[in-house]
Amino acid sequence: MFVARLRQFAPLLLGLSSLVSARDDSLFTSSVTYCSEPDALLIQQFDVAYFQKNSSIWFNISAASVQPNVSVSANILLNVYGMHPVNFTLDLCSLFNGALCPLPTYNFTGSDSIPLPSSLGVSDKIPGITFQIPDLEAYVQLSLTDVSTGELKACVQATLSNGWSAHQVAVEWATGALGLLALLSAIWYSLSPEALAPYRLFDLFYLFQWAASTALLNLNYSSVYRAFATNFSWAMGLFPASATSPIQLSINNMRHLTGGNMADATSGSAVALVNRKLSPYNAAVSASSVGAGYQTAGIGVESLVALPNLTSANYVSPTFAGSIQELSTAGTVQLVTSSSDNVLQAGVPIYVNSVGIATANAFMTIFLVALMLLAILLAALAVGYGILVLASRRSQGKVNRYLEWKQQYPAFARAWLLRVCLVAFTPVTIFALYQWTLKDSWLAILLSVILFLALVGYILYPSFITLRLAIRSTPYALYTQPGHLTSHGPLFALYRSERYYASIPLLVAIFLKAIFTAFAQANGEVQVILILIVECGVLASLLILRPHKTRRADVLATYLAITRVVCTGLLIAFVESLNLAAIPRVAIGIVIAVIISVAVIVMFFNTLVNLGLMKLILPARFRRRNQTSDESILEKGGDAEDIAGRPRNPTPERNIPLDPTVNQPYPDSPSQVTADEHSTYSEESGSTTLGSLLPRRWSFQPSQPPSHSRTPSQSQYSPTNASSPRQSIPPSPLYPQSQSHSRQPTIDEHSPMAF
Repeated sequence: MFVARLRQFAPLLLGLSSLVSARDDSLFTSSVTYCSEPDALLIQQFDVAYFQKNSSIWFNISAASVQPNVSVSANILLNVYGMHPVNFTLDLCSLFNGALCPLPTYNFTGSDSIPLPSSLGVSDKIPGITFQIPDLEAYVQLSLTDVSTGELKACVQATLSNGWSAHQVAVEWATGALGLLALLSAIWYSLSPEALAPYRLFDLFYLFQWAASTALLNLNYSSVYRAFATNFSWAMGLFPASATSPIQLSINNMRHLTGGNMADATSGSAVALVNRKLSPYNAAVSASSVGAGYQTAGIGVESLVALPNLTSANYVSPTFAGSIQELSTAGTVQLVTSSSDNVLQAGVPIYVNSVGIATANAFMTIFLVALMLLAILLAALAVGYGILVLASRRSQGKVNRYLEWKQQYPAFARAWLLRVCLVAFTPVTIFALYQWTLKDSWLAILLSVILFLALVGYILYPSFITLRLAIRSTPYALYTQPGHLTSHGPLFALYRSERYYASIPLLVAIFLKAIFTAFAQANGEVQVILILIVECGVLASLLILRPHKTRRADVLATYLAITRVVCTGLLIAFVESLNLAAIPRVAIGIVIAVIISVAVIVMFFNTLVNLGLMKLILPARFRRRNQTSDESILEKGGDAEDIAGRPRNPTPERNIPLDPTVNQPYPDSPSQVTADEHSTYSEESGSTTLGSLLPRRWSFQPSQPPSHSRTPSQSQYSPTNASSPRQSIPPSPLYPQSQSHSRQPTIDEHSPMAF
């Protein structure tokens, strides 16, 4: 049956395999920029692709030569992870019978596919890993130098890509789905004070936000890690956009009308504007020194003369047709030099522009997302309150439980508003403080101050009330007042009563890291060292306080803190002053990405556990255990009626009179209990006394029936017995529920499987 079902999926698997096999190993241009002022050559479009399968090149070029009587030599430089495997200079006057000397002054627009001669040996010079490694750090530089004067006439840089990247839309959707699942779980269990799902919502989103924030420092990240970190940009409120997005265009207009003069987002790839000292350029050769290129024996002029005529008919092999459609054009060719003001520096500028958002638009994007989130929250709370009002009116005259829920609803709404503020605390703090350093638009700065003060104020006020109540009364009072526990519980309900303040170190750490990220952008080394000290402090607080109610919760929090410490420590390898080679930086970036991915997977399973997955598994075990015990009874000669007819709550065959002292309140202390207050039951008297003092709450010790062989010390209650290990037994009719003190259930009593 199972094999038959698999046959239904065979066509789908075959379809997917055809898609995978259709992808050919290729290299193509991902961005094009001028590396010097265009003088003799203007480029509108420059798309080039190399296919390994048959060593062919496809190009789509639109360029123009604008100066007459210019004879130039061409220097071609290939930079791969900071290495220069190709660097040679050609005299264009010796090519094509002098057709390119001087440069013809006309527009050239063409697209063609050209097979390269085998004599070039290009396929042997490119290792196979070049087509598989994600976010390839390579570019080609073409420099045209005047033969007579040595003046640089044109310089063009084109970054290369193989189509593989650590930034995947599927990862964004998967992490977003996990966040949505955690949100729905938190909403479902938010009415239960012992459920952990509402508290794990902040832990999950903080993990996503921290992963994104690690790429906001002034460090020379490897391209693969920077691309990986953009998978979590949505958790910061930075949803991928385009330069023509209505929201981004509106923000641009607002900034420019209120004194903003910073550049908008580019329509092309942000990689084209990256500082040339950073990945993927890795300290490229300056434009002033490229004219004197070095001759290499790898490629000769005679091989280039053997190339087909560039004016041949446009032809694209059907094998490459699908791959060519995937090529992205370079867009508008930007001018990027050491003196350009549009260069993207490391940290926030490169990160936000990588997702299509201008540097000056980052905070306003988060501001609008925060307003949308607040509107959705208020609308959902209003709908929930309306449903409760209608339900309470319809149930008049009956046991109106909806009326009680209606009275508790304001506290429930304040708790969810506090949770949303905690989730938004990291991105708002980082980008609001960073907006103050830009000095771009006075309206954007004003809105950042308002949002920052409102958010911090709403978090500080319940924190102050909680601390005041704990100091004036006792920490245990925080957990015995239902109104305070419901409304302000997201700050302390996760922890033990004596560790109610355990959330303060984490909130202070978030604020300090935001300050370092925003105000220490000039020095990445200082940023990473200070943040590492803060992360170590958070880890130390967890190890010393052990604040959670269960050991599993402490282990999970400690594991996440260790993950943050280890990854932050590895970020030191990206400090520019260390001048670490590109390949080791790529390896370290992949290691950090793997560590963060493992943490995300751990939180995924934690979300499933808190969702109640274990509750679906445990009852099945209990059913199998009961079935096994029933079968053992049958094997011992028992009748089936003994199994089917057993009452779940057996009652004695005759009524046993109870001692009237049973319902007496418990004494205040164990010292007030004496052995004379306890009597024993005997069949002759038909009386019993069950008022023995419980050593601790939720701990029951059944009274022992009298025995003639029992010694006096065994038949009396002693304080020594009260300190013995507690033995939990299920309640029975002999131990009515009214005897135990009522109290608020805690997490570790009702959720042993959650952590």
